Amino acid sequence: MRILLVSDLHYTMKQLDWVVSVAGDYDLVVVAGDMLDIGSIVEPDTQIAVVLEYLARMAAKTKVVACSGNHDLNARNALGERAATWLAGALGSGVFVDGSRLETDSALVTVCPWWDGPETRDVVGQQLREDAARVGDRPWIWVYHAPPSDSPTSWTGKRHYGDDDLVAWIKEFEPALVLCGHVHQSPFVADGGWIDRIGTTLVFNAGRQPGPVPAYIEIDVDDGVARWLSYEGLDERPFAAV
Repeated sequence: MRILLVSDLHYTMKQLDWVVSVAGDYDLVVVAGDMLDIGSIVEPDTQIAVVLEYLARMAAKTKVVACSGNHDLNARNALGERAATWLAGALGSGVFVDGSRLETDSALVTVCPWWDGPETRDVVGQQLREDAARVGDRPWIWVYHAPPSDSPTSWTGKRHYGDDDLVAWIKEFEPALVLCGHVHQSPFVADGGWIDRIGTTLVFNAGRQPGPVPAYIEIDVDDGVARWLSYEGLDERPFAAV
């Protein structure tokens, strides 16, 4: 399985165009949150309509997973906590979104929402427990916007900006891969990084860069190799070397 990981596109049209243009080269495209941009001059409803169209274009070419990030929250869920309820509109295009799972013979992918309160956090914990009972001996991949705390993948250059609950869940369930975003600077600053290992779990965060092509990670699950590509060039790591 060849995976393309991008995140934090923040309603950048040229970067969305690029993802659509290459989507067919991969078995799975993962958009790990922050598709919208709360600082944009474009109205949120317009952003949502455009991003849903882009997700549909990606899904016409390959399997697509998209989780919410903190910029994507537009309403309140049934628990009264903020959520990206608009993402459910991508289900009709075949996109796997918050709260869903993608199952194949070779992997199980769990798509986690951005949780903005304790009740939604508990829903995520239950989602992971349920999928833990289903995964068997397949690689288990989580898509989760925030990276874990105390990891190079959550280092801003000044402090860690990660998720303590994610660390606890990784230690409890030991997924094979966790695909993140959220902290834009991590791969580009001293002591930061785009890849990390917590126990047996590999964590990835491509970071964010300006321009028409996003920073991105190619993950070859079968060959056990990951490649980070950005304006800094190419960095390739075999899983075993992390």
